Amino acid sequence: MKSIEAYISGVGQSEVGVKLTRHPLLLTVDAVKEALAEAGLTIGQIDGVSTYPGRVAAMPGFSPVGADELVDALGIRARWYAGGGEITSQLGAVVAAATAVRAGLARHVICFRTVYEAAAMARPDEYPMQRRDKVDGNSQWFSPFNALSAVTWTAQYAMRHVRKYGLTREQLAQIALTDRANAALNPRALVQQPLTMDEYMSARMISSPMCLFDCDRFTDASTVLIVSAGDALDEVKCTPVRIAAMAGAVERLSWDQAEWMACYATGRELWKHTDYKPADVDTAQLYDGFSFQCLAWLESLGFCEVGEGGRFIEGGQRIALNGELPLNTFGGQIGAGRLHGFGFAHEAVVQLRGKGGARQIGEDPRVAVAASGGGPLATALLLVRD
Repeated sequence: MKSIEAYISGVGQSEVGVKLTRHPLLLTVDAVKEALAEAGLTIGQIDGVSTYPGRVAAMPGFSPVGADELVDALGIRARWYAGGGEITSQLGAVVAAATAVRAGLARHVICFRTVYEAAAMARPDEYPMQRRDKVDGNSQWFSPFNALSAVTWTAQYAMRHVRKYGLTREQLAQIALTDRANAALNPRALVQQPLTMDEYMSARMISSPMCLFDCDRFTDASTVLIVSAGDALDEVKCTPVRIAAMAGAVERLSWDQAEWMACYATGRELWKHTDYKPADVDTAQLYDGFSFQCLAWLESLGFCEVGEGGRFIEGGQRIALNGELPLNTFGGQIGAGRLHGFGFAHEAVVQLRGKGGARQIGEDPRVAVAASGGGPLATALLLVRD
């Protein structure tokens, strides 16, 4: 019954750029307006808000806008809202919203993720990061070893694939090359130039085996998804996309690094909640803050066996726009910009509605998977156009 289902109705995105001067709250409002227009809804019909990770005062560029600020700015009469970091990664905010509408706590929920890291770094006086006089919390396990970036944690998993399964840099390169090729067809993408294998192989290493082009880059933007209840679809003007299944996992983030990234448990769990199988998926939009995370998601979701990810993407044909599993058709975070998880669900909806323009895949796509995180935190959504 539609009344117990959750759907993505409107989607929206602000300008995507670097060192933008438009206030992050206004970028969020821009994305909300676009999503409302697509859904044919008004702000008066919105009764819920969900975001990740909420406003983070210590890191104003990482998350400058919280749920309460958006509620206040737009005069939303929320019956339910949530925003926090202790969930299963970025798209966990969508899972929370879907759970709320299924429970009858809300009818239309705005889910958003706003990032302002490039602008904040360019204007530190305006967006100062808080400096602590001691190392505690999660940072106590990383800072003493200068492991300040998630690239160093991810690289350890990637190097295991190199040593144990024979992953090569030429194979791993296909994630970045595919992202950049697709981004060149996306007018909103941050990087519009394709990448060559020679450029990739000659780039400086960041944390072996990953080089500069295996990493996303700081971006300023806001992305919005509206999650609507099945019994509220008569109010929606666009084609609804059903959230057919959801899954998430959290691995240890303390004194020892977990043996497997959280995406592996998440991928296995997703298929327990649906009759669909990996072979039914028409396009995969998988988190690529670092390229190896995307490869791990391919394995985790059962598109190939564990350890076979490198050979699965070798040559790039299988994951190209016209391949058997078109991957990150908007350019991923490596090409389109660090939209921090929400861009993958946004693009999945765009593709399922046939609105991808030059990057639109063929064969009338009906089933997509979108994933965020993948390291210590992971979330996956199976999205279906009925």
